[in-house]
Amino acid sequence: MLADLLASQLNQRQTTRARFRLPFSKTDTVRVLLAGVKAEVERRDKTFVMSEALLTQTEQIAEWLTGNHSKFGLMLCGGCGNGKTTFVKAFQQILNKFEMKVDDYYSERYSIRIVNARDLARVCKEDYDEWRSLCYKRMLAIDDFGTEPLEVMDYGNVLYPITDLLTTRYDRHLYTILTTNLTPQEIRPRYGDRIADRLNEMMGKVIFANSTYRTP
Repeated sequence: MLADLLASQLNQRQTTRARFRLPFSKTDTVRVLLAGVKAEVERRDKTFVMSEALLTQTEQIAEWLTGNHSKFGLMLCGGCGNGKTTFVKAFQQILNKFEMKVDDYYSERYSIRIVNARDLARVCKEDYDEWRSLCYKRMLAIDDFGTEPLEVMDYGNVLYPITDLLTTRYDRHLYTILTTNLTPQEIRPRYGDRIADRLNEMMGKVIFANSTYRTP
């Protein structure tokens, strides 16, 4: 009886945090995402250009945002200027616009903080409490993952801003989005087996193979 009770409690503990999903169909999510991307591009006085590659990327992201997946993170990989950050900002605007409640018991609304990887490393050294708060944000996007120093020194102590943050978020199943110019094959040599394996477990991947969808 005691073993059954313990097993039941452990199983309940593992399943208490439900993965975030947008409350829309995949088709509606594609439409809303494209509208958000278009608005972000035009906000920078650029011309939005639709393409098959962009539609494919949008469909893949929409599938991840609405589907029944166990992963609780998303990595957007590709070269410069092809829309990775724009997609994250579009998603941020969707959350802000629709004001989706976290659950029925609290007034907290879903939102996502976007922070540059280099800034994250700097904050770890200059404002450790702020860095700790980022570790536990319900939703966090890290832009330009791979451009940050792997370690920083603080009064003789070696800190590992990105790897320690990702480890915390992995352990707690916290919703995390990364944008990076690294290929999936370049991540393991840079961050090591432990982080690479955890990223594979926690994150879906969308490859941005196009050069750019924005005109000059």
